[in-house]
Amino acid sequence: VQLQASGGGLVQAGESLKLSCVASRRDFRISGMAWSRRAPGKQREFVATITSSRSTSYADSVKGRFTISRDDDKNTLYLQMNSLKPEDTAVYYCHNLRSGDWGQGTLVTVSS
Repeated sequence: VQLQASGGGLVQAGESLKLSCVASRRDFRISGMAWSRRAPGKQREFVATITSSRSTSYADSVKGRFTISRDDDKNTLYLQMNSLKPEDTAVYYCHNLRSGDWGQGTLVTVSS
């Protein structure tokens, strides 16, 4: 498995979660990385990206609430999610923009 995501769970609206994604590829530190999500019955959508130089970008729906980060020494990508809303409920996927690898996804459920 090239990318292993974890950290999902069931939370109430307004609470926080932090997702992690451990990468096994040696090129992690030179790869742009991203999080995407797929809500029930909807198409997958972009959430956030981070370049190898740590430039970040976010979907408008999560801007100001989510923070993407990376630890290249640990080959790990993170997504800090604050002020969660029921509409954030989805399976969250990490992916390597350089290699095209995708993780298996981790489920986040936000109750109202």
